[in-house]
Amino acid sequence: MSLTTAEARTALPAAPPRLTTTVAKEYVHRDCLAEVFLTGCDTQDGMRFSLTGQWPRAHTLFRSLDGTSHDPLQIAETFRQTGIFLSHAEFGVPLGHNFVLSDISYVADLTNLRIASGPTDFDLDTRCTNVVRRRGMAGRLQLEYALHRNGRLLATGGGQFSVIPPAVYKRLRAQSADLPPVTPPPARALLPAATVGRTFSTDVVLSPTDSPSRWLLTPDLNHPILFDHLGDHVPGMVLIEGARQAACALMAPRSFTPTAASNEFHHYAELDRPCWIEVTRVSPEAGNTVTFEVTGHQDGQNIFTSVLTGPVV
Repeated sequence: MSLTTAEARTALPAAPPRLTTTVAKEYVHRDCLAEVFLTGCDTQDGMRFSLTGQWPRAHTLFRSLDGTSHDPLQIAETFRQTGIFLSHAEFGVPLGHNFVLSDISYVADLTNLRIASGPTDFDLDTRCTNVVRRRGMAGRLQLEYALHRNGRLLATGGGQFSVIPPAVYKRLRAQSADLPPVTPPPARALLPAATVGRTFSTDVVLSPTDSPSRWLLTPDLNHPILFDHLGDHVPGMVLIEGARQAACALMAPRSFTPTAASNEFHHYAELDRPCWIEVTRVSPEAGNTVTFEVTGHQDGQNIFTSVLTGPVV
C-alpha cells in the first residue's frame, strides 16, 4: 500500500530543532571558544543586522567585584567582536587582515546588568552608518549598536575601525623597529586588586608611581583573556581596562563602575615600552556620579583617551 503525497508529507519526521552555537572564533579574533559571545546573525538590508549572543554567569574577568553583575566592559568587548564579525561575514574582509580600532563607546543600564539564575542571552541590533569599500571589501566601518536583554534595552553605543591588508600592516608596523632602545621595565609591582575593582591580582594592569593620579601600564602578557591571542601591540581592550582601573584607584576605597565610556585610540601602544596611564580630569556629576578623563602616553605621544562616567559609592 502506497502513501498519498499528503500522507507521505505528514509521515515525515519533524524538522530538528535549531541548535545554538557560537559564531566562528576566527571571525571575532579570539583563540578561546569560551571568549566568543556572539551566537548568530541575520541580515536585515545589508546595512542593518540582528545578532544574538550570550554572556556566561561567572566570567572570570567581566563581572563585578561582588560577583552579582556583569562588568560594563563586557559590552565594549561584545561591540568589538560584532564589528569584526560583520567585517568578515558580511563585508568581504578575508581572515588574516588586521583591524585598527579608532573609537568605541557604550552607555549601559546598570540595573539590567545583574546576573540571573542562567546565562545572559541578548539581542544586538547593529547598523552600519558608514562603510568605505576598497577593492570589493570594507576598508573602514562605522557602526551603531543597541543591545537588549529580555526585551529591555541594556546598552547603546558605537564604534569605528579600519581594515588593513597583511602586506600593508607589515610595512606599517615595521616602523616600530626604528624606535630607540628602551630599558626593560622592572618586575611588576601591582596595585592591590580590590583598589582597582578586581578580585584577582592577575587581572591588575597598573603599577604605582610617585604620583597619585599616574600609573605604569604593566599587564600580564600571558593573561588568558586580555591577551587571548598573539599580537604585536597592546590590545585596545587592555587600554580600556587600564583607564577603568585608574579611575577606580583614584576613588579607592570607594568603588567606581563605568556605566558609560567613550574611548579614542590615536597610536599603537608598544608591548616593550613604558606606557603611562594618567587621570587628567575628575568632574563630579549629580547623584554621586563622577566623570573621569584618562589618557595614555608612550614615548611622548598620546596613545588613547578615555572618558568614563559612573556612580561612586
